[in-house]
Amino acid sequence: MEKKSEFKGIPGYIVNRRNIKYPRLEFRTGSLQLILPIGYSKEKELIEKHSQWIRNKNLIIQKAWGESRTKRIDDRRTKQDLRNLVSSLVAEYQSDLGTRISKVMLRKMKTKWASHSQNHNLTINTLLKYLPKTLIEYVTYHEMAHAKLGRKHDANFWTLVKMKYPDHQTKEAELLAYWFLIQEKLGGERS
Repeated sequence: MEKKSEFKGIPGYIVNRRNIKYPRLEFRTGSLQLILPIGYSKEKELIEKHSQWIRNKNLIIQKAWGESRTKRIDDRRTKQDLRNLVSSLVAEYQSDLGTRISKVMLRKMKTKWASHSQNHNLTINTLLKYLPKTLIEYVTYHEMAHAKLGRKHDANFWTLVKMKYPDHQTKEAELLAYWFLIQEKLGGERS
């Protein structure tokens, strides 16, 4: 990984070269990362091509950082409380969505709140225990919508999510703010 400095108003970024076919841009915990094929030499052109997207994403991140200052984590919920809550939500949402989850697992995850596998396993980040119940409900539903419609965040996916959570964009913004708050307050020490 190489750390690069600002380029044409785009904040510093990290370049990670891998054995992949196509380049991509990602924001990971607030930092821009260019994931590039080995030997790829059009780094600056890639940034210029996607500069508006990068700037927009950076504004969203800066806003979330600011919002994180107004949030508080709730450290009263235990891991077992989280497991019980998620299990009851899974049972409810399976019925609502007509899906089936094979297994629910809790573990600390470094870059996301939860994931849904092709085997219909649901993995929940244990850090969710610090969030308000409404956000735990949203994350669980979001992942279970993937069980119904697949892994993509396409129009069909967001239509389904919007049926239950018309304010899903607000929920997503809150999740990002809480992510920054938890990283700052807890770092890598608790699960």
